[in-house]
Amino acid sequence: MLTVLAVSLLLTLVFEEGFALAWGLRGRRELGLVALVNILTNPAVVLLYYTAAGPLHWNAIPVTVVLEASAILVEWLCYRAFSEQVKRPFLFALLINLFSYGAGCVINLL
Repeated sequence: MLTVLAVSLLLTLVFEEGFALAWGLRGRRELGLVALVNILTNPAVVLLYYTAAGPLHWNAIPVTVVLEASAILVEWLCYRAFSEQVKRPFLFALLINLFSYGAGCVINLL
């Protein structure tokens, strides 16, 4: 499980830092915020997903929707409160998470 958590976090950091750069974020503070927000949300989402969809046998689709929506909400609040460069924090949190989730889905298909 630790390997899954580490790989998921590493890939998320790579994808979301790249997205943040493409969005126009610059500087250690802003890119550090993106990293910290993901360190806060990604392990919790992955662990809860594997707990709910695994041993509890809950349907993976609603579990994923609820967990990803929760991550977007937490990240939006963090960007809104702490970012000096993100002008539309909800849109940023939504798109950055859709991008990294979609990239993860593509990797899982390979």
